Amino acid sequence: MNSEIQGYRNMILYAEFEQYLLEHPESGGQIPDGASVVFMPEDDLELCQANRVLLNRARQEGRQVVLVRVKRLLPVRSRLIEPRVELVAA
Repeated sequence: MNSEIQGYRNMILYAEFEQYLLEHPESGGQIPDGASVVFMPEDDLELCQANRVLLNRARQEGRQVVLVRVKRLLPVRSRLIEPRVELVAA
């Protein structure tokens, strides 16, 4: 996996995790300041392997690491309720 794809997949997980923390602030207290957060998505073994390299590198550098294990992401869905699309005449 190249670093661009790894970064993109991790950004998606990070954005979802930020939303999760907003909804469950008690979980954020388990993350020390300055810690590296590494995602381990069970449904993306390729990303797990690539992120394990990041995990090992961070540990070798003496940084604290927090693992976030994720079963899977639900498909993206619109949150719009009954939108009405109207063509406006010129």
